[in-house]
Amino acid sequence: MTLLRFAPSPTGPLHLGGLRMALYNHLFARKHAGKWILRIEDTDMSRHVPGSVDGIRKALEWAGLDYDFGLADTLLFTGLRLNVFQDPESQVHMSERLDLYKKYAGKLIESGHAYRCFCSPDSLSETKEKLAKSGSSASYDRKCLHLTEEEVARKLRAGEKHTVRFNNTIVPSRPTAHDLIFGQPKDAHASLATDPILLKSDLFPTYHLASVVDDHEMGITHVLRGEEWLPSLPLHLDIYASLKLPTPTFGHMPILLNADGSKMSKRHGDVKVDDFIKRGWEPNAVLNWAVLSGWGVDHAAPAQEGASQPDSTKIMTLDEMIDQVRIYSYFIIAALMVLLCSLIFQFSISAITHRNTILESSKLEYINKHHLMRQASTRSGLQALAERVHLQIKESFPLSQYTTIDMIKKAISILEGRLFNIYDIPVHAPYLFVEPDLSTKVAESMRSKISQEDYDQIVKSVKAKLEGSAVPWEDLDILDVLHKQREELGVSTKLFMKALRYAVTGMKDGPPIADIMDVIGRERTLERLK
Repeated sequence: MTLLRFAPSPTGPLHLGGLRMALYNHLFARKHAGKWILRIEDTDMSRHVPGSVDGIRKALEWAGLDYDFGLADTLLFTGLRLNVFQDPESQVHMSERLDLYKKYAGKLIESGHAYRCFCSPDSLSETKEKLAKSGSSASYDRKCLHLTEEEVARKLRAGEKHTVRFNNTIVPSRPTAHDLIFGQPKDAHASLATDPILLKSDLFPTYHLASVVDDHEMGITHVLRGEEWLPSLPLHLDIYASLKLPTPTFGHMPILLNADGSKMSKRHGDVKVDDFIKRGWEPNAVLNWAVLSGWGVDHAAPAQEGASQPDSTKIMTLDEMIDQVRIYSYFIIAALMVLLCSLIFQFSISAITHRNTILESSKLEYINKHHLMRQASTRSGLQALAERVHLQIKESFPLSQYTTIDMIKKAISILEGRLFNIYDIPVHAPYLFVEPDLSTKVAESMRSKISQEDYDQIVKSVKAKLEGSAVPWEDLDILDVLHKQREELGVSTKLFMKALRYAVTGMKDGPPIADIMDVIGRERTLERLK
């Protein structure tokens, strides 16, 4: 069975980069009838932020990314049985598995692939400084690697603090590193610390050991994670080989950048998923935006003449993303699939660009607008949108009697194509809920461009026509009435509509004036014209 994991650290709210990583895991698992797990990587307790786990879980729930760890059944992993029930706190926490990491560290020590290091932080700093001055790129002189068994035993009996280091001098042979996105990455051993620490002196593992152990114990088949871990891939493969464990398939995602080009992180503002929730963005739109960020040419598929780059603004729901996601074997591509790739939009892990991606807020606005239009096109979708924004509308117009679900539904309908965000209704159409503000600079500017004679003539004649009509308001063709009245007056369409728009809305732009009159109703329309 295909099994993936999303493994955030509880160091703050989930940010957009983390949400995108969870999304890729979700898409791949669902497409391949697999499962994905939420695993909390809390190996550094000094950076733990209370409430982070709840925040991460709520953000995933908002996005509709339902991880499988938590189903009311028992999941069997390699060497590990986990009884999992409908418990919101039932994620795997690394901090609760310290004995397991200690066990694997012991195996590496027994086989000679790891050793205990008793050097103090101060002595390590001095050693590193000396090595740097001598021109060495090493970060440690391997002093403790040469301790005898008797010396190690004596230090342990004396209770000396120590770490466990990986022994890079006797790494067994293993297959060449391969990545689903980057193919065969460059060997990064030279950039790694000398004999990296696997187990810290507080008995907490580093990510290097913990991720390998947990991925093996849980039977993880595919690891999709951030590009920042790509340089560590050789080390992780070395640990797998030293423990004689099978390796999962790896894919490293290029990171997302802020608009200023800086790396997206929890320390920067405007990237937390909670911010997108509070601002009223549609979950499917945010996911759609995230999955298309960094979309490029498929590196796995052979180049084909005439093939175009996939649409970077394709509108997709989460279910549609699942339908279109697939993953290539880097080396073997069937000829038929190559042909289909040029004809059909299909998301591919190997089509992710190799460069880091700057998120474009304008693209989110475009995508969000189309998701709103999609949802508003169905009765149930329109109802759901109106209910979601109801409280916000009431808070915006606390004295209005028109902030009903029915009025909000009408507002969404006539603003279709103008709304980039459902929370923008009060900005675009306040006149639907309260009387127009004719004291604004925009309103005064509109009025100043219409003579008193023209204004009186247009507004009074339209009021008289609408007031004198015996046709019920809901059956009245208001647009036709306005069209005939303009022709009768012999004034330009621009002048005619500007006068009415000023009187009814006090705003320069908006939906067709006939639609606005229809929504606010007979009494409110006539009162404004009066």
